[in-house]
Amino acid sequence: MWRGRLLVIAAAVLWSTSGFFAKAPIFSNWSTESRGLLLAGWRSAFAALVLLFFVRQPRWSWRLLPMVGAFAVMNWTYLNALVLCEPTLAIWLQYSAPAWVFIMGWLFFGEYPVRRDWLLLALAGAGVSVILWAQWGDGSPAGLRYGIASGWCFALVMATLRWNREFEATWLIFLNNATTALLFLPAMFHDQIVPTPEQWVYLACFGVFQFGIPYLLFAHGVRRVSGHEASGLVLLEPILVPLWVFVAWRHAADYQYPAASTLIGGGLILCGLALRYWPWPTGHGTSLS
Repeated sequence: MWRGRLLVIAAAVLWSTSGFFAKAPIFSNWSTESRGLLLAGWRSAFAALVLLFFVRQPRWSWRLLPMVGAFAVMNWTYLNALVLCEPTLAIWLQYSAPAWVFIMGWLFFGEYPVRRDWLLLALAGAGVSVILWAQWGDGSPAGLRYGIASGWCFALVMATLRWNREFEATWLIFLNNATTALLFLPAMFHDQIVPTPEQWVYLACFGVFQFGIPYLLFAHGVRRVSGHEASGLVLLEPILVPLWVFVAWRHAADYQYPAASTLIGGGLILCGLALRYWPWPTGHGTSLS
């Protein structure tokens, strides 16, 4: 049991370094308009490379098409949000995704939310509303739009992964990343931006250690713990994302401190997720998995 928990925690900690890489000053010579797409493409390319060695049962079905499409757009929108917004804002808007999952399940699959689902929906809705009300006019509207879109796409990824759960998990994640890299390949070379040796190191670590290996750790860890407990443990990711950025890049010229409205809104979303997923001794509710 504890080995499973440690694997899930390790995955969440590695996932939480997304802001560290996306906000690295080493990429400041890439334009903000194309940086998110370039980072998404190269990250998925390196992640697919490492995941390829762990695929055991590749199978194809037309049902995989919506999944790979949603995954590619999710990567693009989330990394654009990270580039354009303060990291706390980007990650918490993406973590509104479970609320959208319940809405989709209710509308399209007849899965009526239980009481803890309604708590998540209410708190996530309140949190996103606080963020948008306070920052739409003062912050980056484009970044906010990308952040909201990344949450919707993350929800679609969750729903389509569940729809294809009879497939090998490693195959699904490899296929998602390989397709993302192929879709973004023309844009990755369109501007003739050739990464420097230092940037290649960052991009390789971004794909392998922040994106590829954590999925393998999570896939092994979730076999040993309940879905509710795993969902609760991965809440470390949105908490740690701004911490790593602060520790590493707080002296950078473009560093932004989290706004009070982001902390309040993110706190509301965190409370909703914790109430929904934390394995309370007497808790009930349906799992996303």
